[in-house]
Amino acid sequence: MSRYIATRAIRGASALVTEAELMLRKAIQEKGAETKVEFPNTAYFMPTILGMTGQSVETLGQLESALEHARDLLHPLPAVNKWTPYLGETLDSGMATLLAAEVIEAVRFIYGLQPEKMEGFHLAGGTSYGGTNGIGHLNGPIDDIQLRSWGIQLVDGRMPGFAAIVGCAKSNEVAVQIVRELQKRNILTFLSGNVNGRSIIHQLNEEGVELGYDTYTVPFGTDTLSAIYALGFATRSALTFGGLKPGMAREILLYNKERVFAFVLALGEVDDLKYAAAAGAINFGFPVIADTVIPEILPTGVTTYEHVVSMPFDQIDGKDDLERAERLVQKCIEVRGVKVKVSNVPVPVPYGSAFEGEVVRKTDLRVEFGGKYSRCFEYLHMAKLEEVTDGKIEVVGNGFGEIPLQGSMDLGIVIKVAGRQMQQDFEPVLERQIHYFVNGASGIQHVGQRDIAWIRISNGAADKGFSLEHFGKILHARFHEDFGAIVDKVQVTIYSEPEKVQEWLLKARDAYDFRNKRLADLTDDKVDEFYSCTLCQSFAPNHVCVVSPQRLGLCGAYNWLDCKASFSINPTGPNQPIKLGRSIDMVKGYWEGTNDYAKIGSHDVVNEVAMYSIMENPMTACGCFECIVMLIPEANGVMIVSREDTSMTPAGMTFSTLAGIAGGGLQTPGVMGVGKFYLISPKFISAEGGFKRVVWMSKVLKETMADELQAVALREGDSDLISKIADDSCASTVDDLLAWMEEHNHPALVLDPMF
Repeated sequence: MSRYIATRAIRGASALVTEAELMLRKAIQEKGAETKVEFPNTAYFMPTILGMTGQSVETLGQLESALEHARDLLHPLPAVNKWTPYLGETLDSGMATLLAAEVIEAVRFIYGLQPEKMEGFHLAGGTSYGGTNGIGHLNGPIDDIQLRSWGIQLVDGRMPGFAAIVGCAKSNEVAVQIVRELQKRNILTFLSGNVNGRSIIHQLNEEGVELGYDTYTVPFGTDTLSAIYALGFATRSALTFGGLKPGMAREILLYNKERVFAFVLALGEVDDLKYAAAAGAINFGFPVIADTVIPEILPTGVTTYEHVVSMPFDQIDGKDDLERAERLVQKCIEVRGVKVKVSNVPVPVPYGSAFEGEVVRKTDLRVEFGGKYSRCFEYLHMAKLEEVTDGKIEVVGNGFGEIPLQGSMDLGIVIKVAGRQMQQDFEPVLERQIHYFVNGASGIQHVGQRDIAWIRISNGAADKGFSLEHFGKILHARFHEDFGAIVDKVQVTIYSEPEKVQEWLLKARDAYDFRNKRLADLTDDKVDEFYSCTLCQSFAPNHVCVVSPQRLGLCGAYNWLDCKASFSINPTGPNQPIKLGRSIDMVKGYWEGTNDYAKIGSHDVVNEVAMYSIMENPMTACGCFECIVMLIPEANGVMIVSREDTSMTPAGMTFSTLAGIAGGGLQTPGVMGVGKFYLISPKFISAEGGFKRVVWMSKVLKETMADELQAVALREGDSDLISKIADDSCASTVDDLLAWMEEHNHPALVLDPMF
């Protein structure tokens, strides 16, 4: 490999380790060795240090051993006239760089220097995040809640990989184009670094590009060191979803090479520290692509293809800088081998899943449908093939051209589909996709479904020519693309004429009511097959998920009908029917078919799965679960912790710490990851007595599911049951919980022992 790269990477690593040692020594003198260090809202201490060394760092003093390990990884600079195996020495120096960078960032948190502050900055969906005088915080490390909420998108391919961009683009326009190209491909993008004090974060902020979790574009910091958060994210992915343990360095690196499709895009001048950080990324199997002239490293097996690729921006073939930016992104994807699917949707705005989280604020609102001042509904129904004209999109009524700025109007979206493989059961499955399909358009916000849909169009989208007809174009294209195996024809009618909106709203509500009653009758004992879901095996190889009518997937995204539709669309895909066969134990939920599948699906790691028990052979989890259910022995019941809840629980652990017990394909009696709507199922831990076993619950669940939970209380014959369940506002220890239960006469106190 290049002696030039080796020299600069080793030199950069040595300088950074020395800087980290000086900073740590000073911090210990000023703050004390016992001062607590952490990355907020993560359960992985310093994740790269934890993953690579197995050391759980909780104090400043414990960082010293991590730096000693980093120092041991350093090598002398290559001699001018003597060849040596530069690659191994360079990779070692790269890993030393990552360890030292994590130490420095930990120290910065102690001094309140992280997350970084930047004038005039705000993250998508919020204000300046605690800043004053227009100074907002950049993101800093990804929290565990977001890591897990992205989990299902990572495993089902909607988010095919991530890009770590370091530096500054040639111009603001190029910066925006690079990010838009990545967003169109649904690639998660992490931003860090600068060139001569100017960062791509500055460029995007100046152009008004929304940054933050919701838009797949996360600004870590304006210096190169903040790129460590991207590698920490990769390490945590292996620990969270792969079931790997701290200290399994080789396995973690291989896991990322084979399962996490990421690359580094270095924009602008590459200095010693960037060479060193790039060497660290190569350890993970992540190639580095630079838009300047630098030496290249050809394949050796560490990454899948090339290790370092030079693609000087001005030498890229293209008619202008925007086309060159597009081809630069294409090259990055090619080098890493990222499998992407770009939706070809004929609308005048950028389109992709990365835009799903965009918020259209009042100040940028052109028009809205639904919400407080108007009515909006959406309704999909099947028809005979001869009754549907494929591609016909009709607007019945006026457009929004005459509506004043920030005004509202009634709207109805009616989709008629036909197909030889289409079934009535699939209507609600397809209808639910409208939310995701419409939200994929940049500048369009969609909330809710059925007759409580709420859609906003931004001024920017309207200025680019987005009209009511484009809703139909989106839906026609996406239903064919995603559901082509069961849908042969799609016809869309957009109603804005008030009389027609009201007429079709009544028809839609009749259909909603009919579906509700039909789905309520769909129970586990009325079907002869459940479905497997192996989407998460791309990240958790031995996890098995069994989906039944009364138990949805633990991610909350797939129910029995979704899996049935998925199997019809892709008969060799991740959702396969499981013939139940002979019943072994209906109380605990054992069948011959589910046990046979558990053995095969888990590669003989899991022998049996009890569908309705938490205490005996509970279902495994990958890490995408919405909630964790866990036994509290002293209370003779279980607590339920929501993914959004960062508070301490009576178990003495936060959600992030508990997730390490529940995830990774582990089968742990008394601990189980679940989808939140499984909580209201009559089959929820029914083998142990069901919902009356719930003694503690995250307050966010009580608030967001109030109506559903009250219906469960009435079903259980105790209208006050929910008020008897403690939450994080009144109990954070077992003693607090027991006192609450006694005071409120919780039914678990008189139930049979759980074990």
